[in-house]
Amino acid sequence: QVQLVESGGGLVQPGGSLTLSCEVSGSTLDNINIGWFREAPGKGREGVSCIGESDGRTYYANSVKGRFTFSTDKVNNKVLLQMTNLNFEDTAIYYCAAQGGDPCTVAAGKVFYEMRSRGEGTLVTVSS
Repeated sequence: QVQLVESGGGLVQPGGSLTLSCEVSGSTLDNINIGWFREAPGKGREGVSCIGESDGRTYYANSVKGRFTFSTDKVNNKVLLQMTNLNFEDTAIYYCAAQGGDPCTVAAGKVFYEMRSRGEGTLVTVSS
């Protein structure tokens, strides 16, 4: 069973940066794709990024495109989400998730993917 543990959240001022980490166990990154999503109070779940099954590309929601960057560290079997130019709307609990069999899709500027398992999340608060 895949287990995921997020870290790196915290309090940051608008315009600041944070890097989130997701440690993966129970599988290697060669055999699994990892997506990120977030949940903000009153806003529901929003996909942040996912990996295309057929092309291996990372797809981002329009709300974070150009500011967030996904990367992998296969030596340590973890993935990173580098977040820059953060704004108040980025305040949320961020989760990494093991993607399931359905493909990562992008529609109307949003990303959607099947989630097989997820971590407990890490809180990001953007505040002045």
